Amino acid sequence: MKILLVEDDLELGRALQAVLLDDGFDAVWVRMAADARRLLVPGGFAAAVLDLGLPDGDGMSLLQELRGSGDQLPVVLITARDALEDRLSGFATGADDYLVKPFDVAELLARLRAVLRRTHGASAGTRLWTSGALALDERRKATTCDGEPVALSPTEYSLLLALMQAPDRVVTRTELEDRALAGNDSQSLDVHMSNLRKKIGEQRVRTVRGVGYMIAP
Repeated sequence: MKILLVEDDLELGRALQAVLLDDGFDAVWVRMAADARRLLVPGGFAAAVLDLGLPDGDGMSLLQELRGSGDQLPVVLITARDALEDRLSGFATGADDYLVKPFDVAELLARLRAVLRRTHGASAGTRLWTSGALALDERRKATTCDGEPVALSPTEYSLLLALMQAPDRVVTRTELEDRALAGNDSQSLDVHMSNLRKKIGEQRVRTVRGVGYMIAP
C-alpha cells in the first residue's frame, strides 16, 4: 500500500520512511509542499502523513487544497503544534487524525492503520488489483498473469501499479515519470514500458499517443 510522507526534517523523514517500509508500506518521502502537490494525483496513494511546517508552505493549506478539489485521501497530520485550536483546525480542514511531535512511531503506525481500515475496509492491508488474468498484490508486491508469477523490476512494478490503480483513465507520461522514474527522461519511460509489455503481454497496455498509457479493458 502506497503512502506519501511529507516531512521536511531530514533525520525524522528518513526514520519515518524506514519504519513505514519495514511495516510493509510503499513509502514515498518528499520534503516540500510543491513536490507533494505534484504527486497527489487521484488514486496515487492510499494515505498521506503530512507535516504542517514545510519550507515552501503550510501543510494545512495543502490539506485544504486537497479537500477543496474533492479528494478524500486519508491524511494523518504530524506537527509540533499542540494547542487545542490547532488540533480542532486540523480536523475541521479535513484531517483524519492528528499526532503531536514528539510521538512514538508505534503510535503513528497504529493510527495510520486505523485510518486505512476506516477508509478502505478490513482488506486494506492486502490490496489486490486485477485486470482480466493479470493480478497485482500490493501488500506482497507480487504480480501474476494467468496464475503464473511475473518477475518485474521495481520500476516496472511501479508503472504497472500506477496503471492498475487507474483502470478507467489514461495515466499521463508526467504522472508515470513522477511516480516511477524519479526524474529520468521520457525516453526511459518508453523503454521501461516496452519491457513491461514483454512480460505481461503487449495487448494489456494501451498507448494513447502524446498523452500516456492505460490498462487495456
